[in-house]
Amino acid sequence: MAHIRYIKNEELPVILDGWEGNPHTGKRFFDPKKKFGGSFSKVLKWQTSPKPKAAEKKADTWRVNVVKNKKFLTTKEDCIVWLGHASFFIRINGVQIITDPVFYTLGGFVKRYSELPCAVSDFENIDYVLLSHGHRDHCDRRSLRELYENNKFELLTGLNIGKLVSGWLPGLKYQEAGWYQPYAGLKDGLTITYLPAQHWSNRYPWDLNETLWGSMMVEGSKRIFFGGDSGYCEYPAHIGQLFPEIDIALIGVGAYTPDFMMQDVHTSPWEAIDVVRDLGARSLIPMHYGTYDLADEPMGEPYRLLNNYKNDKGGGVQINLLDIGEILTIS
Repeated sequence: MAHIRYIKNEELPVILDGWEGNPHTGKRFFDPKKKFGGSFSKVLKWQTSPKPKAAEKKADTWRVNVVKNKKFLTTKEDCIVWLGHASFFIRINGVQIITDPVFYTLGGFVKRYSELPCAVSDFENIDYVLLSHGHRDHCDRRSLRELYENNKFELLTGLNIGKLVSGWLPGLKYQEAGWYQPYAGLKDGLTITYLPAQHWSNRYPWDLNETLWGSMMVEGSKRIFFGGDSGYCEYPAHIGQLFPEIDIALIGVGAYTPDFMMQDVHTSPWEAIDVVRDLGARSLIPMHYGTYDLADEPMGEPYRLLNNYKNDKGGGVQINLLDIGEILTIS
């Protein structure tokens, strides 16, 4: 391996004692706990292997419910509204945030199965956009451009992603952070910290892990963890120690089969529940399902599994299975 150096934003503080920065080969970031990257051999195995759930998947007509609604944009209440996949509208301390805005077909060929609750042009006065990483189902040029037309938001993201997005959005104000770094100068007492995730990042076959991936903690009147994309790993337990009393965890529950392809990078519904327990969070809002068909499980399987778990009184984890456009008041 090439000589390792450690990269962080030298203008931002670090909350973890002894953390030098994200390990970097000189070309690519890598995870110090589990070096993971895209694998062509795994993709080939996935595409050529039998698919045990194929018939069940084909017969599954479940679709996530969409509440046509823009009321949340005109209220003053702090709230969370799911916009589909990993996109959320969050108002906290009166500050308006959108996470990983992706509103359309991916790359012109991966269909979006759920509508938005309102038009993109209805969003106004968005203060911050949070981008967890650069994958196209989390970082979409068209969605960001359209959102930027009516909202001169500040972008908060990981190392090297702001530089990418600023090429799409002239005049964009952005901050890039490494893991364990809080962003500077946020509005109205808000703190947002970029944190680890077990994942990877690219947009093309040739730019593997040239941008950083991560999760985020949003702290204001509530403490909200936005998981981005991650496989099940030791990071949530560590994050829970750094940030006790997390109120809400937004965790992915889709694109988890087959295991050999997905388990390192996405959590299943049952793993998401374990993540919430590891974090010590009070409640789970599932995401990353029902909007795009990205793996082998049936579209409705994550919802059905979590709904069954929710109805089991011995479950022990509060689950908020939101409709797209449903308002969850958090004040």
